[in-house]
Amino acid sequence: MSIRLVSAPISLVFSEASIDNDLYMREYHQLSESDDDPIHQWLKLAKARGETAESDPVLLNLVVELHRKIDALERFLKNEEPKRVSLTNKGQIDSIGFEHFKLEKELLEVGKEYYGRIEMPVHPKRDVPIFFKAIGKDLAEITKIHERDEKEWGAYLTARERVLIREAKEKQ
Repeated sequence: MSIRLVSAPISLVFSEASIDNDLYMREYHQLSESDDDPIHQWLKLAKARGETAESDPVLLNLVVELHRKIDALERFLKNEEPKRVSLTNKGQIDSIGFEHFKLEKELLEVGKEYYGRIEMPVHPKRDVPIFFKAIGKDLAEITKIHERDEKEWGAYLTARERVLIREAKEKQ
């Protein structure tokens, strides 16, 4: 089986899923609902009522993201950190594929299931929860990811491919 990977430097924190699968599953579901903050709920309701039909969608999204940044700054000033499950390992992802990723170092045990959070370098920056299985000491297959996160993962992979193709053309 040939797995196509693209260079993509991303941070990952993870633990063996068997340590506390219920706790990891709970965080996995909580992080999926993380964009259901009050401003996002308001926006969904406004869209459902048709109140945003005359609005510029890009400008509206930027205003919503600005509101989230202000909320994040307020949490920082109040020293309120988002509660995240403590995970035991840190690693750097070297390259990614649509359903796989490869770590810089051999940190995995083949056949074991893991839960992790990937710090996605997209706008807005956020943690993406995943479950994955080690198919090599440094190679993993993603077994569970939210649909929205999967789309962002694929978009990021495609963007990285474009960058690498552009760089290769410039070298010629």
